[in-house]
Amino acid sequence: MEVILLEDIENLGKAGQVVKAKDGYCRNYLLPRKKAALSTSGGLRFLDAKKKQAELRSEQLKKEAEVTAQKIAGLTCKLKARVGQEGKLFGSITTQDVHEFLEKSQIVIDRKRIEMAPVHELGEFQALVKLHPEVAAHLKVVVTA
Repeated sequence: MEVILLEDIENLGKAGQVVKAKDGYCRNYLLPRKKAALSTSGGLRFLDAKKKQAELRSEQLKKEAEVTAQKIAGLTCKLKARVGQEGKLFGSITTQDVHEFLEKSQIVIDRKRIEMAPVHELGEFQALVKLHPEVAAHLKVVVTA
């Protein structure tokens, strides 16, 4: 039986693919659990509409990410830290500190999307903020005493 997968199914295929599966597997597992739809002309039209909708949503998310990237590129994250005699910081500056700065600047993103090595000294550093698979922004981080 030919079906259109609505979800990724291990050992069968990815969402959106038209695959052949055994009749019993389709009737008893895939179709009742809404993991697949019959491969009919209506099902194929539904699949095309879903793909177009996903593309439009992806384009919209990319545009929003580009706008946010421009905002981030215009910012400078200035952080103060306590310093020892040799210019070494007590503790370190991490992505958590950068995340808090971005939240204060009205930019809400997941902390895991910020990439930066822990900073243990004074100076200027760069943090990479991944907003979308195709869009990333560099944030200037300045650590002062």
